Amino acid sequence: MKKDIKIPKVTDVHIVLLHEYNPDFKANEWNAYILNNKNVPIELVFVVSKGYDGDTKTATLRHSMEGLEAKSFEKLEFVQDEVLKLNNEFFLTFYAEGTLFEKRFVFKKGSIKESNMTILPLLNKKGILPST
Repeated sequence: MKKDIKIPKVTDVHIVLLHEYNPDFKANEWNAYILNNKNVPIELVFVVSKGYDGDTKTATLRHSMEGLEAKSFEKLEFVQDEVLKLNNEFFLTFYAEGTLFEKRFVFKKGSIKESNMTILPLLNKKGILPST
């Protein structure tokens, strides 16, 4: 029965956008990161990302990793300026302590701007957390 299915809430794992300097290109760029702020590692991590706005859509990107240690982070992808004008969605799936978790993170179009930047957990740098 539907009422018997328990969907655990994802806490302390985030997809964020960080505005950082790239010394190779001598320019600031936006990069997506996954943050595991849990006290336990996460395993079998899978992230699917895409941008969209009406009929405009980007290619779907897929990222996977065996795991991510507790209190750690990893860069997922560079986000082009043209894509920032769209809704950006990251669908995350992972296991923690034998339980499957999933969460959709959406950065709404127009939300990726300097005035929305905040200090990100673990990174201790300014970036964007998605709207909830």
